[in-house]
Amino acid sequence: MACRIGELVLGCREPEVLARFWCEVLDFVVLGREEDGSMEIGPREGFGGPQPTLFLSRRDEPEKGKSRLHIDVNATDRDQDAELERLLKLGARPADIGQTGQEQWHVLADPEGNEFCLLKARLNPL
Repeated sequence: MACRIGELVLGCREPEVLARFWCEVLDFVVLGREEDGSMEIGPREGFGGPQPTLFLSRRDEPEKGKSRLHIDVNATDRDQDAELERLLKLGARPADIGQTGQEQWHVLADPEGNEFCLLKARLNPL
């Protein structure tokens, strides 16, 4: 039997801020809160469904070096340009990682600077 991703963990200084951002981006809800301020967000059906949850692990100091986790997102109900505009209004900002400008995706950063990409292909909502 194979494994499947149930949860992605992202270290951050302000879980509340990232929870608001990623809940809006992914149409997730807050599933739980820890005493230290860490939070788990995910689809309304909760942990164990078809999508992994995102655990925002509170850290006082960012981890040294570049984050090795990179999230790619796809719009489900609009084209890429409209979704880019929505993400920028939510607080994402363009990130330069050496793109040529010919890519079919946009590299962005969330409010704490974690890079993610908005891909061109549109996916069906679950």
